[in-house]
Amino acid sequence: MKQVRPYPRVIVTKKAARSLKSGHPWVFEGEVIRTEPSPANDDAVKNGCVVDVFEENGTWQGAGLISLESKIRVRIVSRNANDRFDNAFWSRRVQWAWDHRKVAMGGRALPGCEPDTNCCRIIFSEADGLPGLIVDRYEDVLVSQVGTVGMERLKGAIYPLIIQTLRADGQEIRGIYERNDSPARAKDGLGLDKGWYDFSSSDLALDTPDSARVTVRENGIAFDLDIENSQKTGFFLDQKYNRRAVRDIAGGRRVLDCFCHVGPFGLNAAAGGAEFVRCVDVSQAAIDLAGENARLNKLDSTMGFTCANVLEYLPELAKDRARLREEGGPFDLIVLDPPAFTKSRGTVNHASKGYREINQAAMRLLPRGGYLATCSCSHFMTRDLLAKAIAEAAHNANVQLKQVQELQQAPDHPILWGVPETHYLDFFIFQVI
Repeated sequence: MKQVRPYPRVIVTKKAARSLKSGHPWVFEGEVIRTEPSPANDDAVKNGCVVDVFEENGTWQGAGLISLESKIRVRIVSRNANDRFDNAFWSRRVQWAWDHRKVAMGGRALPGCEPDTNCCRIIFSEADGLPGLIVDRYEDVLVSQVGTVGMERLKGAIYPLIIQTLRADGQEIRGIYERNDSPARAKDGLGLDKGWYDFSSSDLALDTPDSARVTVRENGIAFDLDIENSQKTGFFLDQKYNRRAVRDIAGGRRVLDCFCHVGPFGLNAAAGGAEFVRCVDVSQAAIDLAGENARLNKLDSTMGFTCANVLEYLPELAKDRARLREEGGPFDLIVLDPPAFTKSRGTVNHASKGYREINQAAMRLLPRGGYLATCSCSHFMTRDLLAKAIAEAAHNANVQLKQVQELQQAPDHPILWGVPETHYLDFFIFQVI
């Protein structure tokens, strides 16, 4: 590179350079040979700052944000040597992200319902060129998660840009609630906290909202969300269109919604005309919210709620027909939306066993002709590994599966090719024959 740039340098191995050339944006701790101060002003590397990444032969590979305490040492944010990392740069990234949601989701709302962009993920970390930042929209409130020291340093600049971008498109936002309470932040040396972001020092003049409870609508269904205490940012937006797929086949069926959280699959099934829906979750707080959401939508007359461990509950129903009837069965549509059974490559085999067992238990409860909607939300549990576990479950349950649909995460959680970590949700609907 002939131009002299103002950023410190990170010199990386040939292995890292090959990975970067393939499109992956990460440099790992063990791939860093050395760091060097900026050749322009002698600035040393500081935690969270922008650095230039060079292969040892002098080839520039991109610029990224460095995390001195993380195993992912650098996350690339640009491969264009002309970029300057000012407000205009980050504003473009935010605008591109919002434009993507409008294109991918803006015309897909159900007839008579709210726009699908009213509740969606508007920033998805590396997939939107903002590594370490998640921002979800719930009507007029945003919920953010910051996972890297680079984004922690930049959020004061990026948050106002997000609100300004939405305002310019006619979208009013009352505030941003930070859910920086994930233990993963410790990998970057960051502490844990949550609460409303203080905009008092900005030009936006936003008052701090007085409640972390928000009512949102998705697929025409209202949800009362507790964005302070619920899992993740308060809701699982990535299943929006998968819930519609369940809704489309639920009419006249008796539905068992397992790992229901606050009830979105079950409520969609009920709204789709299900004869009865039983929602099950191990969390009493989630079950209570699911019940409130059913009443909010006047669907409670066809729904029931059980606090139980699904891994124990399904085998119990298979053994005890009286209990099955008490719970509203027999069921002819079962939804399995479990939490990620694996968060590392080393536990994939154990996770495969878990997915095989819950799917096998569900298949044994279903009659011939019944339907199973099942998924995995871990990128370590790849599509092929999940399919293998489901196929083994069908073999063990002595049933055959006819595929109805194969789906993925909603497009507000875009999959960036060359970065397998951005593809984490696979969803199948089968008929048991």
